[in-house]
Amino acid sequence: MPARHDEAFLARAIAAGAGEAPADLVIRNVRLFSVVDGSTVETDIAVTGDRIVGTHGRYDGETVVDGGGLTAVPGFIDTHLHVESSLVTPFEFDRCVLPHGVTTAICDPHEIANVLGAEGIRYFLDSSLETVMDLRVNLSSCVPATAFETSGACLEIEDLLPYRDHPSVIGLAEFMNFPGVLARDPKVLAKLAAFQDGHIDGHAPLLLGQGLNGYLAAGIRTDHEATTAEEALEKLAKGMTILMREGSVSKDLEALAPILTPDVSAFVALCTDDRNPLDIAEEGHLDSMIRRLIAKGIRPLDVYRAASWSAANAFGLKDRGVIAPGKRADIVLLKDFEDCRVEQVVSGGVLVSDDAFSKRSIVQPVGLDSVHVDAVNPSSFAIPARNSEADVIGVVHGRIITEHLKRTLPVAGGKTLVDLDQDVLKVAVVERHRRTGNIGLGFVNGFGMKEGAIASSVGHDSHNICVVGADEEAMA
Repeated sequence: MPARHDEAFLARAIAAGAGEAPADLVIRNVRLFSVVDGSTVETDIAVTGDRIVGTHGRYDGETVVDGGGLTAVPGFIDTHLHVESSLVTPFEFDRCVLPHGVTTAICDPHEIANVLGAEGIRYFLDSSLETVMDLRVNLSSCVPATAFETSGACLEIEDLLPYRDHPSVIGLAEFMNFPGVLARDPKVLAKLAAFQDGHIDGHAPLLLGQGLNGYLAAGIRTDHEATTAEEALEKLAKGMTILMREGSVSKDLEALAPILTPDVSAFVALCTDDRNPLDIAEEGHLDSMIRRLIAKGIRPLDVYRAASWSAANAFGLKDRGVIAPGKRADIVLLKDFEDCRVEQVVSGGVLVSDDAFSKRSIVQPVGLDSVHVDAVNPSSFAIPARNSEADVIGVVHGRIITEHLKRTLPVAGGKTLVDLDQDVLKVAVVERHRRTGNIGLGFVNGFGMKEGAIASSVGHDSHNICVVGADEEAMA
């Protein structure tokens, strides 16, 4: 819940900061790292309410925590993610990633919105008022994401405007329909026009040249889809903030690490877009990105700046990103600075602990009956033979961008078959929202499967049921 900063609070904060009254919380004996100039100073950090009120001095407080020489850095900001894609609720996500130093997460409830529409967005907004971390929301701009698939909902500007002034809302989420922007689609323009005085998040893979100029002319200023240094540098040159991404599926850190230099670190931020619980447990979250970037020789100042101050500025969060009086008390205490090993976290003035999580009011879940599909059988996945090479989706490990391949496949009984020797399997998308019975069929390369099948109802962006298999019986 957002804190109140009325006259009484300001009087308390000023008195505590001036050393005339005890603060609510004092963290003693820390090494305060500055993301402004890279300096480190031994000091206390005083906190009143959710605000830092004192640094570079000694303070008394109602609660005193001995920092024991730990290094204090600003809380980390994940600038783009979909909490749903972490496969947990906002409350479990809160409990899962806050101990890794992520005190602010900017989410787009795009996935749940494509299934449930405005009900899904409301669930996230209600949850954002109860989490210990500051969970910020960009309103989903592209529901449905494409006209080529059946989603569970359609959100136009009239559906988004009621939430525009919610305290957790930053602006409009990733505008992935960049063809619609360039074509000046009226519905697209209506959404863009309504958020011209706020943040509009970008999503424009491989868009460069004058097409990129046209896209940016709509007031879009961030992008997490750059997959090469060359693409990122052109977007930086045209005023975009690059959100360097390293998630469970999309992995761009290796390609983009060279751009994180002293000259541009104020215009680069970090995001996960997204990590699953297993990867978070084994590797971490943004802390994993930070340690890997530093291990690659990137200057720690630039890495920690990108993880906090640069991110805050890119999204208009002027109250955070640096440990200084007057700023939000988002503080990460590190036992190992260069390896980014988190010992303790303060989020909005609250010491992160099991007790803090237990005090949250949990919002009741939604969408528990959102899968509506009839039974299928092996014949549902038959693909008629054609007198030409088959089109095959080429999946590339670690990349979100696929390839368009052509393959000659075996034919029997008037049907085109899989070819395990060429690693060509069948892929199908089964509509699960409206019981249309629609099934999209194709071939895919890159899975390496020799038998059986796998399926998931988690499938960006419409979340129909996707199944990949070596034979139709297993797929059914």
